[in-house]
Amino acid sequence: MTNDRSDNPGQRAYEEYWERQMADPVFRRIYEEEAAKQEVWLQLVEARRSAGLTQTELAERLGVSQAQVARIERRGYDAYTLNTLRRYVQALGAGFRLTVTIERSPGESLPSS
Repeated sequence: MTNDRSDNPGQRAYEEYWERQMADPVFRRIYEEEAAKQEVWLQLVEARRSAGLTQTELAERLGVSQAQVARIERRGYDAYTLNTLRRYVQALGAGFRLTVTIERSPGESLPSS
């Protein structure tokens, strides 16, 4: 018996399905936006843990409730403001920084002013 994925019809069908889905520019854009949302909450949680802080300790530094920190760290949450993210990162302490990157699709033009 082999572990080669090409021998697995289910795996092959799955990979072909995703190739078709990702070939659709609208689907791909929505998928990438949702993936980016998940990445933010996960990075926040990992940074807090790396700083050795609990949600309660971070909340104390921010002057908010633990429930508010939990909401910020909730999977799929997408109502972040730049100020909220800045304050969160500052509350983590030295060694943490917030970097914002805006990516354009190839061929996408700048908005005219």
